[in-house]
Amino acid sequence: CEFGDIAHIKDKRKSGEPYITHPIAVAEILAGFRLDRDTIIAAILHDTVEDCAVSEAELVTRFGAQIAGIVAELTDNKALEKAERKRLQTVHAPGKSPAAALVKICDKMSNIRAVEETPPVHWDVVRQIAYLDWAESVVELLPAGADPARQEFAKRLRDARAAVAARA
Repeated sequence: CEFGDIAHIKDKRKSGEPYITHPIAVAEILAGFRLDRDTIIAAILHDTVEDCAVSEAELVTRFGAQIAGIVAELTDNKALEKAERKRLQTVHAPGKSPAAALVKICDKMSNIRAVEETPPVHWDVVRQIAYLDWAESVVELLPAGADPARQEFAKRLRDARAAVAARA
């Protein structure tokens, strides 16, 4: 957890809160499903390569190939335009390993909860709904399995849609 905190020390979420709250929330959601230690650590680190000055090689050295591999599966290429990165998440979703798929589901749960509770101030209702729709499409394309996480995702998605609709 300390490594992720240090890596994200200067980062903020779109709501303005410290970024580390997101990977910790993802790890807490995963822990609720009683997942293994490596998957939970990967959840804490899932955005470090994408958003911080951390390399996959550094993760291998510090945390091992298993954790680094999960993180690599979850890392978007920031050199690409945002729309392309989002498109590629849907393209790559079916090929995720079981561990990466679980982290991805829990990552989306954390993000939709943020849209529900503290949406970015510059996101109007249309953009909030578009995000929820996209998150749902990514989760739907992930490989079969992780049924408890999928059920919880569906519940949280319904709650988020209701909250966004109430703001409309």
